[in-house]
Amino acid sequence: MEKKLLNLLTGLCVVALPFLFRGSKMRENLVIFFSKGVLATLVDAYVVGTKKIEYPVRPLGKIFKTNIIYDMLFFPILSVIWVKMSYNDNFGKILLKSLVFSVPMSIGQWYFEKNSRLFKWKKWSPFHTFASVNFTLFTIRGFVGLIKKLDKIKGNQNITE
Repeated sequence: MEKKLLNLLTGLCVVALPFLFRGSKMRENLVIFFSKGVLATLVDAYVVGTKKIEYPVRPLGKIFKTNIIYDMLFFPILSVIWVKMSYNDNFGKILLKSLVFSVPMSIGQWYFEKNSRLFKWKKWSPFHTFASVNFTLFTIRGFVGLIKKLDKIKGNQNITE
């Protein structure tokens, strides 16, 4: 069952990719995608390395201790969608929209931890998932805000040159 779920998740992610990386913000979306992949991998490597979570069933299990489908595809895709949804919002709306992602993710992970072998929580809970998802979402959102500010500064310099 777990392999089928991972294959389904991989398939959904691969199908979603072309729709996320088109249009005028393609470069920015790629930055979000890859930076979230790096951040999620680092956080997950720490969590697995400190034995808070274990992934009994994972792709390339002999090479990676983390689940690379989550870290390199699923979470980055969700971050691209979240940033697109909250791109022009104020902090209150951004916070509310983060709950749209972090609450279902926390409940979903709790369910799958109880009913599958996709991951095993040792020193982890739905609250840890909630906090880590929000931490990474807001970190990436802050990074995008920084990029937007730098682009404005660069744009203003080009006008004066």
